[in-house]
Amino acid sequence: MFETAIAGSLPKPGWLAETNKLWPKWQAEGEALAQAKRDATLLWIKTQEDAGLDVIGDGEQSRQHFVHGFLEQVEGIDFEHKVEMGIRNDRYKAMVPQVVGPLRLKGRVHEMEAKLLRAHTTRKTKFTLPGPMTIVDTVADRHYGDRVAMAFAFADLLNQEARALEADGIDIVQFDEPAFNVYMAEAADWGVKALERAAEGLRCTTAVHICYGYGISANIDWKHTLGEQWRQYEQVFPALAKSCIDQVSLECIHSKVPPELMALLAGKDVMVGVIDVASDTVETPEEVADTIGRALQHVPRERLIACTNCGLAPMSRAVAEAKLRALADGAALARERLAAAR
Repeated sequence: MFETAIAGSLPKPGWLAETNKLWPKWQAEGEALAQAKRDATLLWIKTQEDAGLDVIGDGEQSRQHFVHGFLEQVEGIDFEHKVEMGIRNDRYKAMVPQVVGPLRLKGRVHEMEAKLLRAHTTRKTKFTLPGPMTIVDTVADRHYGDRVAMAFAFADLLNQEARALEADGIDIVQFDEPAFNVYMAEAADWGVKALERAAEGLRCTTAVHICYGYGISANIDWKHTLGEQWRQYEQVFPALAKSCIDQVSLECIHSKVPPELMALLAGKDVMVGVIDVASDTVETPEEVADTIGRALQHVPRERLIACTNCGLAPMSRAVAEAKLRALADGAALARERLAAAR
């Protein structure tokens, strides 16, 4: 009860990449970089276990960015001539690659990280991939001329890699879709359908992560414009409740999301964000347990998973490590409280 997991990313050590950046530069090249990526992945596997987490991830240590790490292994994408583009409805600018031809995988994308993860923990494993709608919002299209068609083309590639991850022994494949919180009507219309295409045929547990973004200034400023209640989830949760996706990861602690919106996910496991990624203040176990308690008013105890609001990538390593411990300790306290109340 109350399993614990991270949303996805963890900070890269300073010997691997620049720190406290969303698009950090690597500190090495060639085989030295490949070895550094493996070492960082092993470090975070051990750190998650030591913190007491139940579901272990690779921390996305081999990816410069959660979207572009996948795209680097896709034919038809030009990384040599990036262009500046507003993403997430022009919330902030980013240098993005261009889609210039039909999309095909060059081969496996995340085989090394997945097999390393599976080989070095006996606990349940989770691996993250960008969702199709979020990908099309993070590239410049110079070929398809149709966002929906391009999203489904990416969904087919994601499905190929997701099936391979399942064969690698991964227990949970999660698709990250922050774009669902920006283009709500499209998400409910075709975004969830594209997500289901990406998850088609999987026998492992499937999940989707929908948040309000990393703890960077552009996202924090955007949140300040959303008013006293953040109701973006209200438009897409009913479509997700009808979908084949097993788990939904959402933002909760220190947000203005009405907790009752979680009830729209009846029949799904709910990964409740109990760790704030927009603050370096480390939550106390009591704060984490209190957030779990509020979520239990709308989510059955057997379906609640304690998670982070989003990825921890831009944070300092020390803060992230402390927040992982708070996550595990807070979930343990919530179990104690529930047992005492029976």
